[in-house]
Amino acid sequence: MDSSSSLPGKTPLEAQRVLVLQGGGALGSYQAGAYQALCHHDFEPEWVAGISIGAINAAIIAGNEPAKRVERLKEFWEMVSQPVSWKPVVPGDRARSVFNETSAAIIATFGVPGFFTPRIPPAPLWPPGTTSALSYYDTAPLKQTLERLVDFDRINDLKTRLSVGAVGVTSGNFRYFDNFELSKLGKKIGPEHIMASGALPPGFPSVVIDGEHYWDGGIACNTPLDFVLDQERRHDLLIFQVDLFSARGELPATLLEAAEREKDIRYSSRTRLNTDMNRRLHNARMALRDLISKLPDDLKNDPAVEYLREAAKENTVTVVHLIYRSKNHESNSKDYDFSHIGVVEHWNAGVRDVHQSMRQKDWLERPQSGETMVAYDLTRDGEQASAGKKE
Repeated sequence: MDSSSSLPGKTPLEAQRVLVLQGGGALGSYQAGAYQALCHHDFEPEWVAGISIGAINAAIIAGNEPAKRVERLKEFWEMVSQPVSWKPVVPGDRARSVFNETSAAIIATFGVPGFFTPRIPPAPLWPPGTTSALSYYDTAPLKQTLERLVDFDRINDLKTRLSVGAVGVTSGNFRYFDNFELSKLGKKIGPEHIMASGALPPGFPSVVIDGEHYWDGGIACNTPLDFVLDQERRHDLLIFQVDLFSARGELPATLLEAAEREKDIRYSSRTRLNTDMNRRLHNARMALRDLISKLPDDLKNDPAVEYLREAAKENTVTVVHLIYRSKNHESNSKDYDFSHIGVVEHWNAGVRDVHQSMRQKDWLERPQSGETMVAYDLTRDGEQASAGKKE
């Protein structure tokens, strides 16, 4: 057996298409813009995986027929950006920062239409142990929004694979709710699964599913890339990973910048770590295939060797990493600044970054040579970079 015979020869264009969406609150409109631009380039995902706001975007995408997805995303983001529809009147980054902080304060005080409302009286005034005592906001409006914008029958008919992550409050265990896997158990995805993925404490209350309370998956892991890689090891994958926090950034100069930097680091993904780990596994599998090919014929059909041969098979994964990179006027409140101008800016940034990434498509049309996982960040300084230089 030739050690290279098990290596996939497909190009990324022929692989299963996956959209991976990180959590990040108000920054999630960047993902919606990115999806709109991907549609322009004929990228319709067969599988969407998300956490927190990424889970909401993912549900809207998976829960609508392709022709209606962008329209539904626009409807959601127009609705949640209504509280602050005015614009800053003074130019400059400093004035814009004041505007952003003010709009975020308005959101924190009055909530977001169709998403969450403040508890009255406030949580500290409710008896301990009650639901209202455990979060500052009530997310009942989000349930109604999801039921209106998402066709859960379509999701549970398995038209598109959907995976959303959450964390058990008492167990501390991370869990993914996946429509394909739940269907095998006779269960279905509902609004509660999406809400659980976005139930970030202490702002939002936990969500009960099958008797267990769940919080926002971003507490443990803010990007569902690992889950996708663990679940699919047979078919080649083309993954567009849309992140809302950048692991790299400048040294902060103020307390607000320090708080923002800490949040970026805490919620950013580690694509380079994933690709380095995958490369080590690839090298081990390649060595195992090479070793099996050198065995004498009387050992090649041994059950133990057959088991190892199966374990040595691997798929090819191409990750296109899109990262929202903050503007100078943004600060620690950027993930809950739902001002209309901010939402539009983030949406347009997503559109721009995808178009920039797709300007040169040669990487989509050539087989990977000797590598089973390659990651590209095609928006950093307008240049293409390989996985070894990623965040």
